[in-house]
Amino acid sequence: MPFILRGVNLLGVHSGYFPTDLRLKLWARMAADLRPQNLREIAQTIAFDELPDALDHFLAGTVRGRIVVRIFSGQPAC
Repeated sequence: MPFILRGVNLLGVHSGYFPTDLRLKLWARMAADLRPQNLREIAQTIAFDELPDALDHFLAGTVRGRIVVRIFSGQPAC
């Protein structure tokens, strides 16, 4: 929804239409030579319990880049 509200087009390719072997090659390439060089500079990972503070920064407009939220970091309770 935020992309639409800001007039940003989210474009891509539906990889489900490609054969599995081609998909694997494409994903491997995206993880290698097509991976952004400055990814560590534009993205940060936070724990789920840090999310409330991060949301305050979002609302204040002070967030730069992307934030990845690590939902689970322990052992499953099975």
